[in-house]
Amino acid sequence: MHKLSLPVPGDDALAASSALQQLIIDDIRQHQGWIPFSRYMELALYAPDLGYYSGGATKLGKDGDFTTAPEMSPLFGATLARLASQLFSQTAAEVMEFGAGTGKLALDFLSECQLSGIAIERYFIVELSGELRARQEELLKGFPQVQWLQKMPGSFSGLVLGNEVLDAMPVDLVIKTADGWHEVGVAVVDEDIDDHAPRLIFREQPQTCSPDKIEQIPFADELPVGYLTEVHAIASGFMHSLAAMLLASGKPAAAILIDYGFPAAEYYHLQRQQGSLMCHYRHHAHPDPFYLPGLQDITAHVDFTAMAKAGLAAGLELLNYTSQASFLTAAGIADVLARTSAEQVMDYLPKANALQKLVSPAEMGELFKVLVMGHGVELPENILRLDRSHRL
Repeated sequence: MHKLSLPVPGDDALAASSALQQLIIDDIRQHQGWIPFSRYMELALYAPDLGYYSGGATKLGKDGDFTTAPEMSPLFGATLARLASQLFSQTAAEVMEFGAGTGKLALDFLSECQLSGIAIERYFIVELSGELRARQEELLKGFPQVQWLQKMPGSFSGLVLGNEVLDAMPVDLVIKTADGWHEVGVAVVDEDIDDHAPRLIFREQPQTCSPDKIEQIPFADELPVGYLTEVHAIASGFMHSLAAMLLASGKPAAAILIDYGFPAAEYYHLQRQQGSLMCHYRHHAHPDPFYLPGLQDITAHVDFTAMAKAGLAAGLELLNYTSQASFLTAAGIADVLARTSAEQVMDYLPKANALQKLVSPAEMGELFKVLVMGHGVELPENILRLDRSHRL
């Protein structure tokens, strides 16, 4: 086991991680001793009952491994609801959320609809995890509009929301060598030096990648030998599926995707020679994806150029791309805060501090981006004024 100075999990959690590691080892042995990193990441995050997102451990908030914008402040969901109210005149008054987590974004969104008289017919949550669905059902039991789905439906004509969804999709790893790009996957070493137990390691494939593996990397031939990075075939596939769903109804629809990442020119920069893969365990960030599989999150930054290209290729329009700070500010987050009097210090200060974290360039404001894709929908002028699509 990798020796990292991180909080020690309980016996039950360790047993679950050990069971998942054995499942992964068995999978590797069934595939001639090597699997793509995307397969490892898929099992580590989503293996039934054992994966990080399909197991029972707390993921979000102060007791989990990381904090998302909805967990930080109700201002986030309320601001998205105010924007949705302007779009519902063009689309069906329905929302579909992917990656709903604890249900906090849905709660804040629907609470704002209730408070401001925004008519919303249905709020769908696509949720694969039984444990997360149970938590969401408890939190959202006061909102009969909520319906749960286990898979993406064939068509939808409302507003799709995805906050920190794309970064959790499995990625492949590739490395530049003297004779071209090679894929880096996962293998097993049968004896660990310390405890003689099998352990997981990175292993490079001897043959070069097929060209489609690296087509999203601009100037791939000019990058230096040793350059390691991620490619996002699964997330691109999700964008194609999303487009098919939104186009199938023939009615206006839009998707708002919020995540941390960069356009391709910044993503595949010389400064990021080891990629962006990162793990989160009990609010500690570290780079070892093989540490306690199933007990930690594994993520990669999003290549927003690749996501936009996938959506465009599948028939959607690129409606907007900008920073989270610009998007939330244009959508009226300051107006939502202003409903709380600054004289009510105990209420106002926590909200003001949270707003600062959401929009400050030093916090989430610039690292997080917003990609809006759809068809037949026109965004409000104040949103379009801050568009950065030219950077993609």
